[in-house]
Amino acid sequence: MQIYVAGNVLRSGDGSVNHPFKTIQEAADMAKAGDTVLVAPGIYREWVKPKNSGTEKERIVYKSTSRGEAIITGSEELKGFEAFENVWRIRIPNSFFGDYNPYISEVAGDWFKTSDKNPHTGELYLNGRSMTEVFDLSFCMHPDKDKRSWDPDFSEYVWFTAQEDNNTVIYANFQGKDPNQEDVEISVRRACFFPEKKGLNYITLSGFTIKNAATQWAPPTAMQEGMVGPNWSKGWIIEECEIAESKCVGISLGKYYQHGNNNKWTSYWLKDGTQTQRDVVCQAVNDGWDKETVGSHIVRRCDIHDCGQAGIVGHMGCAFSIIEDNHIHHINNKHNIEGAEIGGIKFHAAIDTQIRRNHIDHCTRGIWLDWEAQGTRVTQNFLHDNVPPKGTIIESGLSLGEDIFIEVSHGPTIVDHNLLLSDIAARISAQGIAFVHNLIAGSFTYVGNGTDNGGKKFATNRYTPYHVPHSTKIAGFMTILHGDARFYNNIFVQKPIRQDLLDYCVSKEADTIDRNNFICGTIPYNTYPSPSEYFGRFGKNARKTLGSNDLYYDHLPVYFGGNAYFNGARSCDFETSAHIDQGHKISLYVDEDEGRYTLHTNLYEYLPRNFTVPVNSDSLGLAFEPEERFENPDGSSILFDTDYFGRKRGRFPVAGPFEECGSDRFTVQTPLFYSYKIKHDENARIEEKKEKEEEDIRYESEPEMVADTTGFETDLGAYVAEVNANILLTGCSNVGIKFPFEGELFIVSDMFVKGNEVWLYDSTNEKLVELDCEYGIYHSLKKWSVGALQSLDVNDDPNAEGIVRTAGTLLCILNKSLAHDPADTCSTIEEKVNLGIEPKGIKMRFKPKYLKFIRGKKFISLEDVIYRISRASMDIVTERIEHL
Repeated sequence: MQIYVAGNVLRSGDGSVNHPFKTIQEAADMAKAGDTVLVAPGIYREWVKPKNSGTEKERIVYKSTSRGEAIITGSEELKGFEAFENVWRIRIPNSFFGDYNPYISEVAGDWFKTSDKNPHTGELYLNGRSMTEVFDLSFCMHPDKDKRSWDPDFSEYVWFTAQEDNNTVIYANFQGKDPNQEDVEISVRRACFFPEKKGLNYITLSGFTIKNAATQWAPPTAMQEGMVGPNWSKGWIIEECEIAESKCVGISLGKYYQHGNNNKWTSYWLKDGTQTQRDVVCQAVNDGWDKETVGSHIVRRCDIHDCGQAGIVGHMGCAFSIIEDNHIHHINNKHNIEGAEIGGIKFHAAIDTQIRRNHIDHCTRGIWLDWEAQGTRVTQNFLHDNVPPKGTIIESGLSLGEDIFIEVSHGPTIVDHNLLLSDIAARISAQGIAFVHNLIAGSFTYVGNGTDNGGKKFATNRYTPYHVPHSTKIAGFMTILHGDARFYNNIFVQKPIRQDLLDYCVSKEADTIDRNNFICGTIPYNTYPSPSEYFGRFGKNARKTLGSNDLYYDHLPVYFGGNAYFNGARSCDFETSAHIDQGHKISLYVDEDEGRYTLHTNLYEYLPRNFTVPVNSDSLGLAFEPEERFENPDGSSILFDTDYFGRKRGRFPVAGPFEECGSDRFTVQTPLFYSYKIKHDENARIEEKKEKEEEDIRYESEPEMVADTTGFETDLGAYVAEVNANILLTGCSNVGIKFPFEGELFIVSDMFVKGNEVWLYDSTNEKLVELDCEYGIYHSLKKWSVGALQSLDVNDDPNAEGIVRTAGTLLCILNKSLAHDPADTCSTIEEKVNLGIEPKGIKMRFKPKYLKFIRGKKFISLEDVIYRISRASMDIVTERIEHL
């Protein structure tokens, strides 16, 4: 059954298409397995609490009918500010907040870095961006730039709150702006889409914008709240959503509430935190934590940004999950929230979890895998700029940031085919790891360090669990010995060392090779034994010969092969098979253009071939403590035979992530279905708002809700794309519209159009390709049902024919199948098409990256163009084209 929601109706109906509900919660109250909740564009100020569970075969789907335009927010508008000296003030009765007042509730919990004044869980937003809380009215009146912030200019937009006569009073400094004329909101809800009860399985959340929740700190020893999350359930899919501006956590895949064991460490200060965490894991196992009941979630194609603690967090509930194709950025940039749970992704016990093809940048720490990263694989990710900008005040070692932090885990943990381009590539306070085919520009820190618990008089080694392979069952506990590390076919390129980062580490006496060094390469493992040296110590007479059990507590061995070092990057002393180039200067930098990131380097002029050998699960062996192979979650072998782009590798694979390397530049990351371009300074946001008002308007009037009945399946191979277009352009094969595509000839039969999206259909070869003309993104569909409301024969309309040819050319260019110069081709077609459509007041812009149309000073959709330029009448479509 389909249940409809439209927030703009005068009163709520029965959920039918003609009488939709007004709130999503009304639909959530009745949605059952197999139902789809379709939500129209609009702002939904509610905390949606799903009531029922789907099944593996019949999910409950919540879907925005237009990507990103159904907005679930935890905030309310705030009007009625009054001037107070040089700031503004507003009084809000505490009854307004109900049973949760975020301006009384403070951020707190285990591993939160406490101070005299903890920030409140609430936030004040100016034009969609959270301001900074200060703790004295005088600081609000006379703010200073906070040099801890990654955007110190915006840190002068501050607010202060106090309780007076059962009112919450908020004072705010808007830096000369009038809050009664601007968009000002406050967060009032602690979540936006999060069930109150556990065990609600197989729910899909698709295409929403979700923002502005007053979330609480989410450590591994407490109930892990998030703005979005399944609350200890199984099989959720969160896809194509924008997740932004959570006080602490965007998405939580994490831990449930354990009675008597919630923030136990900082509640009583009796047991150490590491002991309470061991208790938490054991209690979860005793309570039934296993693969059959918890985890196995998918988070894909989401834009996650501007959260205070973490983009995605999870303890145990994140096990067996897939995190793929997301853009996670600008996490913990204010630095007004500190503690040991911060990162773009922060997971504990991510057993058999796959983190792949994500773009993670401008975070205080990209990925943090803490405890039990057993069977975890981090592959084909693009990480950069996860380090404080120059000039930032660094208050703690954890604020330095790095691309990946692996902590007190026994593995096996695989890090392969990634770009690790930040100043610190990886903090490795763990063992049982394999780095394979990565491009690494930063250093390895805390090798052999960081696994004790801060004791000065007594030993405080942390003993952490390891599990039965591919299971939650605990196999044992052990401290971290360090080592048991493998480095194969990586490229290390030393980048210039930032003096400010080095100065901080020197000031803390932490600039040693086993702490915060900035030397790129495997040199921190110099004192570790080779495999032959280590295993040669053992035998039935080993203890008798050595006279103690110390050999069982020494560092574990390290394995090397096929690594290349440039620009002074340093190899481990006993790494004999490395390629070390001391004669050439390697340039390596990334630039960005409209969401397309390009890596520029001359590296491949000097990288030799044929000095590596293929790597697979068998050659990597077993992680020492759990005695588990570096393998897939189903126990099958990993061959590492495809590169960053999925291209097949050769008999002697090229070191690093790229197999084909004849170019000096690589497009390493492009937008997926749509791009959110976030501008992180106030002037840019004002300009962005102005541009949107003047130009970026797709429709002159708000369209009515169109029900999109797209179906979703757990198995992507069974996924059927149900396309409901508005216009069908037929007769394309009669006029001979064809072009090379993916090594074959694509013969266009029909083109379906909705907004700026088109679907090109080749009936001869049974192919359907979806193309977003505005963003230059395409993908082929395997199974589909496609139809339209109206049709137009291009044989009767040369302008429509020109539109189809142009869309086909754009697809050919994006697929890199065009034989001619793309820029010249675009210019020629643009000039020709404009001759036909400019008399209608429309002008086309055709570039190798996009196809756009302008009428007056406004962008309009391709669909609107067709309506305006068509000469022939349109017929009603009565049939659909299906390929199942």
